[in-house]
Amino acid sequence: MMHPNTQVRFINGAIGCGVFATRFIPKGTIVYVKDALELEVSADQYALLTPVLQEAVEKYSYIDERGYRILSWDHAKYVNHCCNCNTMSTGYGFEIAIRDIYPDEEITDEYGLFNLEAEMPLSCAQPNCRQKVGKYDLDTYFASWDEKVQSALELVKALDQPLYPLIESDTRHALEQYLAHLAEYRSVRGLKFHEEASLAVTGSPNGVH
Repeated sequence: MMHPNTQVRFINGAIGCGVFATRFIPKGTIVYVKDALELEVSADQYALLTPVLQEAVEKYSYIDERGYRILSWDHAKYVNHCCNCNTMSTGYGFEIAIRDIYPDEEITDEYGLFNLEAEMPLSCAQPNCRQKVGKYDLDTYFASWDEKVQSALELVKALDQPLYPLIESDTRHALEQYLAHLAEYRSVRGLKFHEEASLAVTGSPNGVH
């Protein structure tokens, strides 16, 4: 679920729609939570879909650390990538604002965290644009991404967090333990899907038997 102070707006014919802030969203605000209503599509389920539905899933989903395609039920699926993004995925099941976001500013995130199966060309028009994102970006940039996420996490408890109750209880406990300096930080590197590890544990892709 996306933060309530956001809305979908049409950008242009090339990009399509995006998500924009309707009010000021300070750094450290949880802007998206993977909640219980999100659709989870396994590799086997995806293979059984018609090409039209596969195309829709590819366009609007991301792949999590288990190899499942996660399709948001609300407008979170319209969030676009930017190489100077203002939100970023964390190891705690949510995305967080890594800098202040102002009214009418587009909400953007880092697609390099989404286990892309193929390189995706970019046109974010930022001076630091990488020109493409791919499956190895997480291994390359995770340390700098962790710095941004940890800096934002320090502010979580001091802010109004309407999405906080939607975080799973075990994950919320792990986050609170980290913020209290009683547990280790969950690096964004933990978001990486390792197909070999999944097969070794389950005997079949994504735990499907």
